[in-house]
Amino acid sequence: MKKIGSQVTIAMDGPAGSGKSTVARRVAEKLGLLYLDSGAMYRAVTLLAIADALPADSPKLIDRVKACHIEFRDNGKTILLNAEDVSIQIRTPAVNRLVADVAKIPEIRHEIVKHQQRIGAEGSIIAEGRDLTTIVFPNADFKFYLDASVTERARRRLAELQAQNVDTTLAVVEAEIIARDEKDTTREHSPLRTADDAIIVDTTDKTIDEVVDFIVAHVCENE
Repeated sequence: MKKIGSQVTIAMDGPAGSGKSTVARRVAEKLGLLYLDSGAMYRAVTLLAIADALPADSPKLIDRVKACHIEFRDNGKTILLNAEDVSIQIRTPAVNRLVADVAKIPEIRHEIVKHQQRIGAEGSIIAEGRDLTTIVFPNADFKFYLDASVTERARRRLAELQAQNVDTTLAVVEAEIIARDEKDTTREHSPLRTADDAIIVDTTDKTIDEVVDFIVAHVCENE
């Protein structure tokens, strides 16, 4: 494992199923970075909405988000919401359907962004999500945008869900991803887009190792 500078920020954006989470986690391991999964944070607060049947724009939900504590452990593999392990719950179809509606609420995004920036200020970090290169860390040292075809992204997500014994089909997952893409790219606040200075990586026909090696090599050569 190669350690890089004491204050290096790598930001990575891309749509659902593009490989961001797996790639970012492995890059973090190779370079000795803190891994921040921003999508997991929005999924975690979506659980608050589901648990109490609160609308995404409910003032009560916004208050819950302001008061909650989210923590990452085991290199991002474990996500704690108010000290409870919610790593499995945040990946369910119920959360998939609602998270985009929660994530588009400006007040919720504002609170989550503040938390992300505090974490980033504490040391070297790799953070991935949908607005990391454009809103959260616009001055990141390195920016990447991962993408892949819709069909490939759906295939990957289906494999994840099947591993969790979730009963669904490729057609259903693909439709959910298309709907999620539409919401993410057209929302009024912090829409998913490619930063002008981001390196675009198409992962459709690449293995995880190939993508990880490319990013690690680029960072090490330019850090």
